[in-house]
Amino acid sequence: MISMPKALLVIVLALVLVCGGALFLLNKFVFQRFTDIPVQVFTQNVSPAAEHDDAPPLTTYVRDRRVIWAIDFLPDGRMIFTERAGTVSVVETNGEVNEVASVHVHTTSESGLHGIAVDPKFSENRFVYLYYTYRSDDMGTQNRVSRYVLEDTGLAGETIIVDNIPGASTHDGGRLKFGPDGFLYITTGDAQAPSLSQDQASLAGKILRVTRDGAAAPGNPFNTRIYSFGHRNPQGIAWDNDGKLWATEHGPSARDELNLIEAGGNYGWPELTGTDTKDGFQSPIIQSGAGTWAPGGLAFAEDAIFFSGLRGSALYEYNHATGELTEHLKDNLGRIRDVVLGPDGSLYIATSNHDGRGVPTRDDDRILRINLQKLDEL
Repeated sequence: MISMPKALLVIVLALVLVCGGALFLLNKFVFQRFTDIPVQVFTQNVSPAAEHDDAPPLTTYVRDRRVIWAIDFLPDGRMIFTERAGTVSVVETNGEVNEVASVHVHTTSESGLHGIAVDPKFSENRFVYLYYTYRSDDMGTQNRVSRYVLEDTGLAGETIIVDNIPGASTHDGGRLKFGPDGFLYITTGDAQAPSLSQDQASLAGKILRVTRDGAAAPGNPFNTRIYSFGHRNPQGIAWDNDGKLWATEHGPSARDELNLIEAGGNYGWPELTGTDTKDGFQSPIIQSGAGTWAPGGLAFAEDAIFFSGLRGSALYEYNHATGELTEHLKDNLGRIRDVVLGPDGSLYIATSNHDGRGVPTRDDDRILRINLQKLDEL
């Protein structure tokens, strides 16, 4: 016969096991989405200079942020990224995340601090460019692109290079990237005024191409800053191995687009969407039809085009040669806003689950690194 103390001990141990199992299940099915991802996703922050041949398919690089919007890299391999509320941070080689700027921005719904671009000649000039929303008494909500100098103490010396880009609570565009030609490309949204996309007197609903000082780049098709027009809300740009420019664009609820951009091209908004065609307008290479990608950042790697999906909750891979579109990480990470190719040959993606439309996990928002050699394992 079991004595009373021993019986109590058995009961206590049983309760501990039951409670522990319940907590494990709660953590797995409520707070985590990683049921299909290798456990290595929960690693500590690591340096972009690390060797990756034996790296797991997916590793966490930065965690506990709020609405990461854009990522770029400094020449020494350090990452620099923006958060929509106005923060700019650098990930040091030891994995530490240090804030280098807090920009005063106007944040309502989707507006705020957006794109970031490191100057190709950063080693000489230390220039970093930001795209952000602000509000003025006379102009209302606007967007601008400013140039800063990255000093030891952080970003300093703001120089506004493109101003008075129409803004709104949504449809602000916001991606910045330097092209292979050395000029800065800027995506702008229609600022909830669709007709502005067709108006060449307005900077809204366009892809712009400018110099470091914000002037129209030589060779622009209209001798203005405008490179292409007729866009609704383009949020991703990248160049392929042939130097061709691609862009993602949000459609009206559905009919999101992946476009091949030509200088002077008219991409149809608001007159055309999806599979519509008309002389004088450019049609998308692919579009989401009745579905929704809500595409964000765009990168070219391994002869394929990768773009992030917010509402689509996936990383999309498009093979232009075959026309095949593949989904990776579908519904595993929630909303994905940016994707970039790192100097180490890995893809880096950023989640956006704190943007009011996602369901954050305990580590969100995050930047994660994808080992392209093990992409099929995701």
